[in-house]
Amino acid sequence: MILIVGLGNPGEKYKNTRHNIGFRVIDNFFKKNRDVHIFSDFKFSKKILSLVSKGQFNKEKIILAKPQTLMNNSGKSIKKIVLNLKSEISNLFVIHDDIDLSLGKIKIVKNRGSAGHKGVQSIIDELGTKNFVRFRIGIRPQKKIRMQRFVLKNFNKEEEKIIKKVIKTTVEAIEVAIIEGLQIAMTKFNASS
Repeated sequence: MILIVGLGNPGEKYKNTRHNIGFRVIDNFFKKNRDVHIFSDFKFSKKILSLVSKGQFNKEKIILAKPQTLMNNSGKSIKKIVLNLKSEISNLFVIHDDIDLSLGKIKIVKNRGSAGHKGVQSIIDELGTKNFVRFRIGIRPQKKIRMQRFVLKNFNKEEEKIIKKVIKTTVEAIEVAIIEGLQIAMTKFNASS
């Protein structure tokens, strides 16, 4: 079983913010694969504090999750998911925004520190390990700006064009990681970043 979690903040006011890129990738993976691979509609699970969809992809059982805690408390939800679903932490894929990468870049990493991302640090703290896969999506702007509250703002029109492409690329990277393996996905998608 592979657990694929997108990070974000719940609620309409955060829907299109930079911090919610993880939710958007999950939604796009779901839309692309729901009919072919028979994914269930997302349902809220109070037990694991997440919106969850279940399905299969390439004969592998897949759980898609969008934690409904705030970003900085993502670890609380993810720990509940891992424990309740008896999932291997090494089969956990986390998709999130990354201010250290240029806008539109993607980097797949495993067993790495949070680099200051509070949602990722929450996961590491709650699970007691960093031995999980991360799909980091760059949101750093080309111009210098004040970073405070930057992640809670929406993308502008030009940025949105770039983000739509990287969301599509990230969905492809997840599919390659499931079908061909993580190393091949890293080689293919990190090289183009």
